Amino acid sequence: MIKLKYTLTNDVLFKMLFVKYPYLLKELVAALLAIQVESIGRFEIINPEIPPEAVKDKFCRLDINMTVDDRLVNLEIQVKSEGNYVERSLYHWAREYSHSLASGGEYISLPQTIVISIIDFELFDCAEYHSEFRALEVARLTPLTDKFCLHYYELPKLPALLDKNDILGMLLSLFKAKSEEEIAKIRGLEVPIMNQLIDAYRNVAASPEFRELERLRFEASCNEASALGHAKREGHREGHREGHREADEKWQSVVADKDAALADKDAALADKDAKLADKDAVLADKDQEIALLKAQLGYKQ
Repeated sequence: MIKLKYTLTNDVLFKMLFVKYPYLLKELVAALLAIQVESIGRFEIINPEIPPEAVKDKFCRLDINMTVDDRLVNLEIQVKSEGNYVERSLYHWAREYSHSLASGGEYISLPQTIVISIIDFELFDCAEYHSEFRALEVARLTPLTDKFCLHYYELPKLPALLDKNDILGMLLSLFKAKSEEEIAKIRGLEVPIMNQLIDAYRNVAASPEFRELERLRFEASCNEASALGHAKREGHREGHREGHREADEKWQSVVADKDAALADKDAALADKDAKLADKDAVLADKDQEIALLKAQLGYKQ
């Protein structure tokens, strides 16, 4: 099995491809939203740029914002689960929705805002690879509004068998593909739009523009890894130094405790000596008194 060097889940490749070939993006969006591509009138990519400095930022989102007739559609690829993807996609929806209100505009003019996430991990506890969420009243299931819509497509849940009559399944299978053999299976179905997408994918993946952006990203990731490694090593050395300082402080504390204990013992012995001296003085006084009484009585031994 020949592993693909770059897959369509690479966000730089994903965005470059669909910005360069908007008619393929239009086909993809129509399939994802379950609408006829012929029904789409106005179709515009709002953010086609990929600034070179953006790929150096690991927190950068290379999503695609589009106007699809009266809808505002955001499409994003996510490879790794970071444990907060639902909240993240909800935040993205809120941001896109709120930013679509023009200054002085009316709330009623806000467009239907749709966030579509193609994710290469399992997110929900269900067998279906597609989940759609809208705002509904919980008991009656009455829609609150059609302006809120989140779609999630979980690639690991795609069926293993390809169906040439299932355009959406084939499109998502191309995103899921990680080997040349999987690409060949899709091409073998001889579906024109899929072959066009595969050719476009290969053209962009081999382009100098894409390779340069990937070089910048690789360089940034190496710099970050190097900085983290240096910080860890410094922390390790500092930990050793701190360990020595702590050991020395502990030893000094033990010595001080022992010195204090010995000082207490010396003080106790001195106190005992003082008490014995007092007793000796008392006894000497008594001996002197006895001797004086004996002399007065004429006592002779």
